[in-house]
Amino acid sequence: MMKAEKHFFLISANAGLYQGFKDVYPEAQWTVFERGRGAIELIFNNPPDLLIVDSRLPDLGGTELIRIFKSENVYRQVPVIICLDREDIGPDLNLTEVEVDDFVMKPLDPDLTRIRLDLVMARASWELDASPLTKLPGNTSIIHKIQDMMDRKNDFALAYADLDNFKSYNDKYGFSRGDEVLMMTARIIVNTIRAFAGIESFVGHIGGDDFVFMVPPDQAENVCQILIRNFDGIVPNFYDQEDRDQGYIRSTDRQGNILDFPMMSISVAVVFNIDGELTHYGQASEIAMNLKKLAKQKSGSAYVLDRRKTA
Repeated sequence: MMKAEKHFFLISANAGLYQGFKDVYPEAQWTVFERGRGAIELIFNNPPDLLIVDSRLPDLGGTELIRIFKSENVYRQVPVIICLDREDIGPDLNLTEVEVDDFVMKPLDPDLTRIRLDLVMARASWELDASPLTKLPGNTSIIHKIQDMMDRKNDFALAYADLDNFKSYNDKYGFSRGDEVLMMTARIIVNTIRAFAGIESFVGHIGGDDFVFMVPPDQAENVCQILIRNFDGIVPNFYDQEDRDQGYIRSTDRQGNILDFPMMSISVAVVFNIDGELTHYGQASEIAMNLKKLAKQKSGSAYVLDRRKTA
């Protein structure tokens, strides 16, 4: 079985450091940024399999950049290594505060560096239940997050989102283009919620075309409206011009019948937990599944709020 190529990001203005890493891990695809600030947005939009950060950057500290990256809940599971100079080592250095996964020393020891990179990647895969496609947290993390919020009796809105007509798109255009749609959907959800600065949020990928996100109850409807607007604005670009012009595709349904399918849309069901009403994540899941059926009965992208509790 062929192993998928790993994509590593290195943020360093030190050309010799890049060459050292490339010699150590030649089979990886490397993307190098000389400055931290210019790299941040691209990292968020296209998270790597491994992020390596030089402690000495021209525009901001390596630990500061890692703090920014790890502050985004959805990317906390991407492994991060910091490259230190001997001068960085001292009583004031506390790497646990920035959630860095490991460190290497400059100049690189090739054998030791290779071992550490392999180990941090393996450790990440052991711990990672995230989607290998979107890098978003997977089912184990999703359940843990929901249950933790319930146990702490925090108010939250839990939204389940999935795509309509995704199967027909996948059947016509193939899995590769289907994966691009899933990655686009993940980015839209994450970036939509990121625009609401300062709110406690969480985004997870259940699998396939199913996603979840958690936001404060009073922000849920606004997030849904913006998410739908963003999704509907982008998704036509994933169709060929001919299909885009006619507004539908011809594909097969689950019974093998050839039918015309509208362009993909997104359905969102939102469950509220107010004053500790829900005590088990299974309750939220069951309510959301019923609400999602209502959302899917509507034409085009739609959201349905759990009206038992209003935001």
